[in-house]
Amino acid sequence: MKKHPQLSWSEIKSNDSWSIFKIMSEFVEGYETLQRIGPCVSIYGSARTGPETETYKEARAVASALVDAGYGVITGGGPGVMEAGNRGAQDREGVSVGLNIELPFEQSHNEYINGETNLHFDYFFVRKVMFVKYSQAFVVMPGGFGTMDELFEALTLIQTEKIDKQPIVLYDSAFWNGLLEWFEDVMLKKYKTIGEFDHKLFRLADSPEEVIEHIENFHNQYGLRPNF
Repeated sequence: MKKHPQLSWSEIKSNDSWSIFKIMSEFVEGYETLQRIGPCVSIYGSARTGPETETYKEARAVASALVDAGYGVITGGGPGVMEAGNRGAQDREGVSVGLNIELPFEQSHNEYINGETNLHFDYFFVRKVMFVKYSQAFVVMPGGFGTMDELFEALTLIQTEKIDKQPIVLYDSAFWNGLLEWFEDVMLKKYKTIGEFDHKLFRLADSPEEVIEHIENFHNQYGLRPNF
């Protein structure tokens, strides 16, 4: 068996120190690029969703509707729902942002990202900051663990008031209904592990029109303002 060389504590600490500069550079590049994009909406969803699926087609339509309503679109830059979101934005010649990160089953960014807003990250936590900091709403399409992580990140930050309240729209009620029932019946009523209004921090939608309606109603009530 091949043995890996053992690093001394001083070498480990040195590597950690140098990684700070890489982290800083990712934040600086992200901030300098995204502070110029105007109001945008983050679209989350599965990388495994092919162009032939209804979810892909719906995500593309949602993105186009968002551009028509005056928003740009931010995605994770990969395939599946992310590609659909960027593609729908480009269909309307809108702002199409990709926040890319190298993953085992995502080899490269999709082709529908505007060149000047095609960013690449090594660190998940930096990428998450960009999603949240520069979005005026979140649209969450059907997805897997990564999508759930992004959804719960947004919910937690809003619940704890670490960011201003933003509209969260869960798309495709057939996909989400079981989870929402669990929120209410198990987390709220049985175990009381969430507050009375925590499971109402989001809205369901089954059409692009409903997505726009939810987002517009929210911003008409609370006011649309940059988060940066």
